[in-house]
Amino acid sequence: MIRRLLILTVLLTTIVGMGSCVKEELPTANTPQSNFEALWQLMDEHYCFFDYKKQELGVDWNEVRVRYAKKLNPEMSSQQLFEVLCQMIGELKDGHVNLGAAYDLGRNWSYFEDYPRNFDTELIDEYLGKGNDYQMAAGLKYRVLDDNVGYVRCESFDGSFGEGNLDLMFDNLRSCNGLILDLRENGGGQLTDAHKLAARFTNQKTLVGYVCHKTGKGHNDFSDLEPEYIEASKGVRWQKQVVVLTNRKVFSAANDFVKCMRQFPNVTIMGDQTGGGSGMPFTLELPIGWSVRYSAVVFLDADKQHTEFGIQPDIPLAMDEADLLAHRDTYIEAARQLLIPK
Repeated sequence: MIRRLLILTVLLTTIVGMGSCVKEELPTANTPQSNFEALWQLMDEHYCFFDYKKQELGVDWNEVRVRYAKKLNPEMSSQQLFEVLCQMIGELKDGHVNLGAAYDLGRNWSYFEDYPRNFDTELIDEYLGKGNDYQMAAGLKYRVLDDNVGYVRCESFDGSFGEGNLDLMFDNLRSCNGLILDLRENGGGQLTDAHKLAARFTNQKTLVGYVCHKTGKGHNDFSDLEPEYIEASKGVRWQKQVVVLTNRKVFSAANDFVKCMRQFPNVTIMGDQTGGGSGMPFTLELPIGWSVRYSAVVFLDADKQHTEFGIQPDIPLAMDEADLLAHRDTYIEAARQLLIPK
């Protein structure tokens, strides 16, 4: 599966790169109007969620063009233009859609900014401890809690851990009654890293979703759906119950990890809805030199449903104020109660 995704990424990067070399297809003059038209057209031809965003948000991309064109002025400054363009792409409410200038990054982080955080860094430090109280497997921190429940803090899928790290970590946790995998605040990273970890929780090849990508300029020009599988790891695999803790900042590759874990029988997803971000992003450039990042590849779950706006947990949970005052993490304590043998 990892090899197939890498090949797909290379092919898509090649396709996008070829498209970006055809300069005459997009407006090239460095004027407010030209940059506006270039951004609108670039998104119109390459962005992959228009039908879904129209269905869920009522976004009509043609109407958006008309509305924001009225805000243009030939004499406007680059900062004023930047603000207008950021507002325009912000209509899509996509955390993968960014406009990058030397002085700012236009972004839409409403997927987590509009919701409770349900996470406290200081509390996590109390559970992990200090110094040598916890162990580290590259980017993963872990320890055995005093009730013999394993706790793993996974902050990112940034490619920092390998198969050897995972073997040693799961071997050290093998005597635990259950496992808490705390994914909160994980904003993503490498999809291959997420799948590498997910492969430790299944004993058989498992269908986890489908993928398709843009093949033309039309909003509905997509390849056929290709099934996405997780192959069981050849290394140490976890055989007991595991609780995955999520909040709204679980995004992109971390969101995909939750999508995969939902398909395994010994897994419970607990917490808040994830942040989503199910489109693989690519980058092109406007005449002014600003970079445009946009979603170009669609990943669906095993039921062929979108997870762009997040995944609901099996057990919804919110941080309790009384727990916070008592220096207790509501999420971790609820997971412990679920995992402790009755």
